[in-house]
Amino acid sequence: MPTFTLTRAVPLPPHEAWRRLTEWPRHAGAVPLTRIRVLTPGPTRVGTRFTARSGVAPLTLDDTMEVTVWRPPLGEESGLCRLEKRGRVILGWAEIEVRPGPGGGSRVRWREELRVRSLPRALDGVVRSTSRTVFGRALDRLLKRP
Repeated sequence: MPTFTLTRAVPLPPHEAWRRLTEWPRHAGAVPLTRIRVLTPGPTRVGTRFTARSGVAPLTLDDTMEVTVWRPPLGEESGLCRLEKRGRVILGWAEIEVRPGPGGGSRVRWREELRVRSLPRALDGVVRSTSRTVFGRALDRLLKRP
């Protein structure tokens, strides 16, 4: 399964970086042609489920995720959110980690293992490269927009 890691240092305090990255509906504004539907009542916690639907009908893919670790940053402690991909086509996991950075800012790490069911492993490099580009842009947008 293709795995990739993205890291960013941002001037936002950890609680604000965390908020921007874990308000799931905001991801729709950061990933082109994507809508987010939260399937469980808030607030986010272990067990929260949501679906990111990307594409244009009839060519859409659903990426259904469930929060399996929910530990917001607190003081000098890092925050960690782990998402397990529970869809029929998109499989794997994602982790969002936010830790205190220099000068009151944050260090963000987004790690993801992404597999598309029935896609040959020979295309793992293409999936990894495309994912790094798409998710890297989304990460930057989410961290820049209030």
